[in-house]
Amino acid sequence: MLPETPNRAANGCCRGFTLLELLLAVVVAATLTTLAVSSYSSYMEQVKVSRAEADLTAIEGRIALYQAVQHVLPTSLSQLGEGTLLDPWGHTYYYLDFTGLQGSGQMRKDRNLVPINSDYDLYSAGADGATKPPLLVPVSQDDVIRANNGGYVGLASAY
Repeated sequence: MLPETPNRAANGCCRGFTLLELLLAVVVAATLTTLAVSSYSSYMEQVKVSRAEADLTAIEGRIALYQAVQHVLPTSLSQLGEGTLLDPWGHTYYYLDFTGLQGSGQMRKDRNLVPINSDYDLYSAGADGATKPPLLVPVSQDDVIRANNGGYVGLASAY
């Protein structure tokens, strides 16, 4: 008599995954990947905003030094050697000297349409690269701005 072969399925030694189990594993993996990518994108955007804030603070310091030596504000960032400096999204930084400016049409304005600076405007147009003087306009919400004559540097949406 031949020895009896054990029933492999009964003791579970070689049982495979069902289609439903595999589908569930794929859904869980896809969900986790989506969450990770979303968190990473959010983090990278915050890093870019922080870099733009640091750049604006550094440019502001160079403008202050220029003003201390020359006794006037520069007419453009090119006078500081910063004319080709790009923000983290690949756009140039904006600078507007108010000296000799007629009216406040070009000045950045808060929600009450009051200019946010009295000396000059310095800002990045943000991720979308689009901007308008009033900060309450949707295209200006992602701008990184200098406001209160340097007392605030950050996102326009948080100002």
